[in-house]
Amino acid sequence: MSVSTSVSRRCIGAVCPGVNAARGAVREILFENFTRLAHREKYEDFFTKVSAVDQPPDIENRPTLGADLRALRKSRGATLSWLAGELNRSVGWLSQVERDLSQPSVGDLRHIAAALDVPLSMLFGHAAAPAEEAGHVVRAGARRQIGSGEGGGGLVEELLSPDLTDDFEMVHSTFAPRSRAGEIIRRETQEVGFMISGRLELWIEGRTLTVGPGDSFRIRGEAHEWINPYDEAAVAIWVIAPPVY
Repeated sequence: MSVSTSVSRRCIGAVCPGVNAARGAVREILFENFTRLAHREKYEDFFTKVSAVDQPPDIENRPTLGADLRALRKSRGATLSWLAGELNRSVGWLSQVERDLSQPSVGDLRHIAAALDVPLSMLFGHAAAPAEEAGHVVRAGARRQIGSGEGGGGLVEELLSPDLTDDFEMVHSTFAPRSRAGEIIRRETQEVGFMISGRLELWIEGRTLTVGPGDSFRIRGEAHEWINPYDEAAVAIWVIAPPVY
């Protein structure tokens, strides 16, 4: 009988250090994989949460933050790589933010707002809504103020849409008395406005038009400017596609 055959037979049903070590290693690997699978969600939730320090108080209740960021970025033709570079962040981190898997700090939001040219309040100005209304109803006192401060503060705009994930956005615009845009506006959008109150003068590609209560108008990627030369504020509902705020 050979030595190797003798050793193999002696190990059958007996304690064999080499075999036991291998079996132990296999058991450890199986247990580790099982534990990792069983607790994956717990670990991912733990590691994707950031400290509450330097974060807006309602950010965890902002399920649309990521979707809004993605819509704003795409409406400007910006890639993930470009925006990540502007923020000095990785593409992976930004992708997680857009999928609501990671939560940016207030500092991050400031940089994002600056890069996308939107007010900071646009990114975390949501008011809490009942679960049955979230994504469907925006109460009058829960609108988000938006816009870039056209007209030296003469224009106040509030988002009427629940978020920016649709193909269009609806905006409530208030034009202060004796105010104007102060610059020619041109953007790759289709826009329709409906006047609620007051009067407004619109300069559209060289034509000056006056609109008042009940009137509506359309702008399709044309150069335009708004002017309110009157002593009364003008209020309009503005529909813009795609969303730009």
